[in-house]
Amino acid sequence: MQAVHELGHVCGAALTGGRVERVVLHPLTISRTDLAENPAPLFVVWAGPIVGVVLPLLVWLMAVVAKMPGAFVLRFFAGFCLLANGLYIGVGSFDRVGDCGEMLRHGSEPWHLWLFGLATAPVGLLQWHRQGPHFGLGTAKGVVSRGAAIGCLAAFAVLVILGLIVGE
Repeated sequence: MQAVHELGHVCGAALTGGRVERVVLHPLTISRTDLAENPAPLFVVWAGPIVGVVLPLLVWLMAVVAKMPGAFVLRFFAGFCLLANGLYIGVGSFDRVGDCGEMLRHGSEPWHLWLFGLATAPVGLLQWHRQGPHFGLGTAKGVVSRGAAIGCLAAFAVLVILGLIVGE
C-alpha cells in the first residue's frame, strides 16, 4: 500500500517538473517521498493518496475482466488501500500528520481531507464485504486456494526484500 501511495507522489512530481530526491520504503518505517524541487506541492501531495486508491482499483478491475482466478486477492488489496489512505487523510487531518499537514499548509481545507476519507474508507470496507470464504472463513471451512496463498507469500517476500534493499 505504501509503495503505491509513494508512486503517486513520484508521478505527481514527474508531471509537474519536480525532482525526487529519495523514496523511503523500508518495512520498519513510515514511507515518504522527499523532493529536491517541488513546483506544485499541493498537486504532488494529493497525487499520493489519489493514485494510492485509483491504481489498486484499476488493477483489480482488470483482473476481474481478465477472469483471473486470484482476483479476490487484488480486491482485498484495493479495499485495504482505500481504507488505509482514506483513514490516513481523513483522520490525519486533525493532527496534521504527514501528507495531511502538507495539504493543509498548501491550501486544502480540512473538509477536503474529511471528504476524501468519507469517500474512500467506506468503499474499502465494501471491497472486503463477503470475501471471507475466499480466505478460508465461513462456508470455506479453512480451505484456501493454494495458488493464491503461495502468490501472496511470494509477493510479500519480494516486497520485504526490496524494501530492505532500496529503503533507508
